[in-house]
Amino acid sequence: MDQPLLIVAVSVLLAVVVLLVVLLVRQRGITTRARAMSDALHHELRARQAEQEHLTRTRLPSLIESIADPAVSVPGPLTQGNGDPHGVVLAMVADYVRQARSGAAQAAASTLKAMMRSVQNLANEQQVAISEAEQRHDDPAVLADLLKIDHANSQLARRAQATAVLCGSWPGQQRSASTLTDVARGATSRIRDFPRVAIPATSETAVVSRAVEPVVLAVAELLDNGARHSQPGSKVEVNFQQAHNGLAIVIDDAGVGMTVEAVQRATWLLAQRGTQDIAGLGDPPRIGFAVIGILAARYGFSVSVDTRSPYGGVRAVVFLPSELLTRENAPSVHTMPVSRVLEPENRDPVPEQAPAEAEAPAPSPAEDLGRTENGLPRRRRRAPAVEPAPQPALPEPVAARTPATLAAWQRGTRAGRETAPAPADSERDSQ
Repeated sequence: MDQPLLIVAVSVLLAVVVLLVVLLVRQRGITTRARAMSDALHHELRARQAEQEHLTRTRLPSLIESIADPAVSVPGPLTQGNGDPHGVVLAMVADYVRQARSGAAQAAASTLKAMMRSVQNLANEQQVAISEAEQRHDDPAVLADLLKIDHANSQLARRAQATAVLCGSWPGQQRSASTLTDVARGATSRIRDFPRVAIPATSETAVVSRAVEPVVLAVAELLDNGARHSQPGSKVEVNFQQAHNGLAIVIDDAGVGMTVEAVQRATWLLAQRGTQDIAGLGDPPRIGFAVIGILAARYGFSVSVDTRSPYGGVRAVVFLPSELLTRENAPSVHTMPVSRVLEPENRDPVPEQAPAEAEAPAPSPAEDLGRTENGLPRRRRRAPAVEPAPQPALPEPVAARTPATLAAWQRGTRAGRETAPAPADSERDSQ
């Protein structure tokens, strides 16, 4: 019996050993799988933490910035293989932010438009009062002070006009067709450093009526930008370059130039890919290029500032297609439209008549200077019954006692002011 018991004991022992081995192997497998799962969970947790940090520090700020500036790109998720875990959240945030910014921008634009319209009306009324005062006073010192006030008022009106355009209004002034030289002079009269602008000789090419005021405002913004970013003693040159399909107004300054980033942003704004939200134009807002881009898109011309001038500064080019040009004898931008109330120098005008159609004056014995060979009385032309009003040009004593630029300024200050009453604000028409 000892032999069978031994066999049974050995069998039980072997079974226990096998069971222990199986249990150990199974436990080892469970432990390995648990460790692998723990490592995977830890790796996933770290990836989610990194993605969360990437979302809060990079993607959300870029998303908010891209709403104001579409040129800014929004980075994608760190793990591209599993899709975008925060795509739905980002889309919702972007939609809410766009709606909020759009509502705020519309409210701000409406408020600014109304305010700028009031400022423009006040500036126009002030301009009328200044013009009347200029006609009444002949004292050189008084006239010089009035011209300084006139100049400051013109700059105020231009800034209000540009802001109104940025908020969706139209330029607010209506003109007859004007030559390119008069357009350049009108733009020059609206900037602070007008004596530094060199304008070329008279050009026979004219800008059509509907585009005169937008082109004047765009050129004024470019001239002001070039003058402010160049040395006080340097010149800002304006030239006209003919092309086969239009004409270019070339503006060269000797300033500090523009960085690559500044040129890219300016090109983006001038191509009307910018925003009308003033909050997206910097603090304080730089609205010049944005206003020019809006005007160019509305009225069909183009502007570029991506070329270096021969003097080391910036070359700005305003290209006017043939559709905006005419060869007709257009009235000057400084000439007052017919629909406006005449200024003192144009009161009581004598209707123009051809010499053959003019009515002959009644004979007067005092005018008889003898007789001709045919026996007819020789008479002298009588003076008109109404004495013409004094001309706006300065008399010689004034010119001698005022600065050399005073007379030129008096001719240029009327650009952009002697206009017909602006029609009601229209929604047809955008730094």
